Amino acid sequence: MPEESDATEQTRWDFDEGAEIVPGRFALKKLGGGSDYEAYLAWDDALFALVVAKCLRPHLVGDSHAMGSLTREADLLSRLNHPVVVRGYDSVLEGECPHVVMEHLEGPNLASLLRRFGPLPLEQLLPLTVQICSAVHYLGTKEVVHLDIKPRNIIMGAPPRLIDLSVARSFARARRITGHIGTDPYMAPEQCDPSRGHIGPEADVWGLGATLFHAVTGQVPFPRPDFNREVHKEDLVRRFPQLRERPQPFPKEVPAPVQEAIMGCLVAEPADRLAVRDVVAAVEPLIAQLPKKPLLSRELALVAARGRKGAAEAAPF
Repeated sequence: MPEESDATEQTRWDFDEGAEIVPGRFALKKLGGGSDYEAYLAWDDALFALVVAKCLRPHLVGDSHAMGSLTREADLLSRLNHPVVVRGYDSVLEGECPHVVMEHLEGPNLASLLRRFGPLPLEQLLPLTVQICSAVHYLGTKEVVHLDIKPRNIIMGAPPRLIDLSVARSFARARRITGHIGTDPYMAPEQCDPSRGHIGPEADVWGLGATLFHAVTGQVPFPRPDFNREVHKEDLVRRFPQLRERPQPFPKEVPAPVQEAIMGCLVAEPADRLAVRDVVAAVEPLIAQLPKKPLLSRELALVAARGRKGAAEAAPF
């Protein structure tokens, strides 16, 4: 554990390699962090596996707002269980270092892939679309709104994972939001300007659409080259061009069904946006044309199951 002469001034843990976070859980490497947290690759003796420990920064341990956010995230992680949503294993909400423990995911995030290699080919984009749709649909069944769907929060593993529930809210809590929560370029209009109406699951549909737009074009749908956060923070129209403007045009090579599905997510009025089931239905015909058809929907899974059943009945033994 790092030493600090004045605990009230300590804003970082900076655990050394092998430092004990709590008994049986050891920091191995710092992975990153934000204003409220530091994330560490850690070893957990009880799980006998690598995990990620997301630790509240030391100067916020006594802060009721920060502790409330960590507690909500721990509660959500304990209630959610889906193949495309990051899994939580444990939480420590008292003591010197409050933290949540999540699965360690191998692979880069989508944002880093787009920076390095540019837009995704259809062979990657279409399966990713259906997989993230499945995560958004599942969260909706649990009455949870993620509120920060973006390329950086998608780990490109097999399957991919939607991560970071730090700003997620229940439907009831989301309806009471009065400030800006999310990441500016991926925020739905009602997140940008809460006076437009209540925030609900449709906000995640918008985040899905903005993320897919970025994935297929290599840029955000509403660029703001002249935006300066320090100067224009309170200028909502300049800060959030999605309040007034239409998305950038798609490259001609993007298939029409993909364009239509994404644009259906980026409709200004929440009630008029596509449901994730409709997004999946729009891209399924393209998935069926891929050389290797991923089984990412009920319909395609049923077709595959019928094929396996027929092959088994035809087998001589």
